[in-house]
Amino acid sequence: MQPVINNEHTIRRVKTSRFSLGTLFMYIVLTAWSLTTIYPLFWIVNNSFKVSSDVMNKSFSLALEPVLVNYTTAFDRINIGKSYINSLIMSGGTVLFVLLFGGLAAYVLSRFTFKAKRPIYSLLYATLLIPAFATVVPVYEILIKTGLVNTYWGLILPQTAGNLTFATLVIAGYMTTIAKELEEAAFIDGCNRWQMFVKIFFPVSRPAFASVSIFVFLWSYNDLFSALIFVNKESVRPIVALLNEISSQYGTDFGLMATAVALTVIPVLIIYLFISKFIEKGLTEGAIKG
Repeated sequence: MQPVINNEHTIRRVKTSRFSLGTLFMYIVLTAWSLTTIYPLFWIVNNSFKVSSDVMNKSFSLALEPVLVNYTTAFDRINIGKSYINSLIMSGGTVLFVLLFGGLAAYVLSRFTFKAKRPIYSLLYATLLIPAFATVVPVYEILIKTGLVNTYWGLILPQTAGNLTFATLVIAGYMTTIAKELEEAAFIDGCNRWQMFVKIFFPVSRPAFASVSIFVFLWSYNDLFSALIFVNKESVRPIVALLNEISSQYGTDFGLMATAVALTVIPVLIIYLFISKFIEKGLTEGAIKG
């Protein structure tokens, strides 16, 4: 029996060794991949504390004597603070309306049974195949006729409509996994449909809502194409449009450009860090339960 025991011990040791090598290789690959994302961000932030000549001549060296002239210029000369407020209003408004209307539509599709349910799902999936560029001309004509061009609503409404399908499908997929017994218990307690959505389905589906909110916010915040067409007036110009203008007017001021990019990216990273724990859970839990 002793040789058998030794063989089992050897096999266990080989498996442990393979597992350790596989884990080590995985961490090496993930670390290398993360550096491709982290280093460019560090490079931008580091160069934002240099004058333009140092960015050109010593772009890969550390800013041992950081200067704040680029940041003061960004807020004083090009009024980047106003563009921040514009972006937060429009992107935040888009997220709010998408979560409200998408959540209600998802609730109906996931918890009600009716004849048009399958055609509606087919129509929603079909709209995902329509490129956003194909809708620019009719949307712009509608905004001109309603007087919404160069207003906050001129960007909030098109972006809300463009993201509703994604939000509805993701949230509906999550809501279908909620136990029917929970819904029946709420009915017994006297909840109507609105109360059930607010008190039961919305709290339980928070991971899905959080996942949708971060994606919608990022897409709205980074949507340069729509910003240049629908809200190109300076008073309502979002920060991505301002960044495009900086690259055109101040193309030789590389320190200012690095500062503008850093100020554009950092708020998104901060928001992401606060709700990142919900993203993977919201996108995968429904599939696992299903």
